[in-house]
Amino acid sequence: MKMQAVRQRAKDAEVSIPSRVSKGELIRMIQRQEGNQDCFGASWRHTCPWVECCWRDDCLNGSHH
Repeated sequence: MKMQAVRQRAKDAEVSIPSRVSKGELIRMIQRQEGNQDCFGASWRHTCPWVECCWRDDCLNGSHH
């Protein structure tokens, strides 16, 4: 997912977006706001059981910087 789309999702979730934030940190902020585990980019991501997660492709492909 492109950063612009992540920023829009953050706005939709009413996340206050800092001026300088990495894509991974912004996704983790969204995950927390939505009541989910903030696991994006976790070391165990390749064994992640949440196959329906909307962040899964980016997470597994290493787009978490």
